[in-house]
Amino acid sequence: MAELSKDPNEMSFLDHLEELRWHLIRATMAIVIIGCLAFIMKDFIFDTVIFGPKKMDFPTYRLFCRIATSIGIESAFCADELPFTIQSRTMAGQFSAHIWTSIWAGFIIGFPYVLYEMWQFISPGLKENERNNSRGFILIASLLFFMGVLFGYYVVAPLSINFLGTYQVSKEVLNEFDIGSYISTVRASVIACGVLFELPIIIFFLTKVGLVTPEILKKYRKIALVIVLILSAVITPPDVASQIIVAVPVLILYQVSIYISKIVLRKEMKKMKKDIKPQ
Repeated sequence: MAELSKDPNEMSFLDHLEELRWHLIRATMAIVIIGCLAFIMKDFIFDTVIFGPKKMDFPTYRLFCRIATSIGIESAFCADELPFTIQSRTMAGQFSAHIWTSIWAGFIIGFPYVLYEMWQFISPGLKENERNNSRGFILIASLLFFMGVLFGYYVVAPLSINFLGTYQVSKEVLNEFDIGSYISTVRASVIACGVLFELPIIIFFLTKVGLVTPEILKKYRKIALVIVLILSAVITPPDVASQIIVAVPVLILYQVSIYISKIVLRKEMKKMKKDIKPQ
């Protein structure tokens, strides 16, 4: 009985795992290298970037203060300083914060390369037309991610810090935050917004595989609106203006995702009609 010939280009499951391992190793090495540079630049990373939203001369606070002043109302954004202190309550607290902040900085800055390594692993399994349709994926996904990071850093993080740092249940209770708690608030705001801004990319691929349609997105648009408003109310000070500032970009992204889903579905329908040949 003749043996079936195997495609020399076909990889076994173990070969795929080995390939994935090397992509992950290279991505991790990039994060570590950038993280080491961030570790060395301690003063800039902490004093300028991390603790920037704690200072009242932060651009976001100055902008809201000018807006409030121009319409003749008093605002907490015009205060001289935020009424809380940051401290380290454990022996290794500051060193651990330094290490982990450097690693997260390495991931954020090295995100395009991490994405490139993942794409290098996935793209060989795609068809030629799928690779052509996904051209520019790394650039667009990276731009969306960095836009989300900037939005999280300049909008969500300072609004959250200003609200939580000034909130008191009683004047008997002082706000003295641990350094890990403060950094996690900044990090969560930045990373969450970076991932959230990838929504159009996620919808693009979900539409390609048939899990999402424009009709489904439109059907659940009201539910999405409620969820966005609830999230905005949780992460921002309890005033309508701040909630709108956070909610509007997310709703715009959701609407953009609907249009992207329509375009993808239209192209898929044209492709199906072209593939169906008359008998």
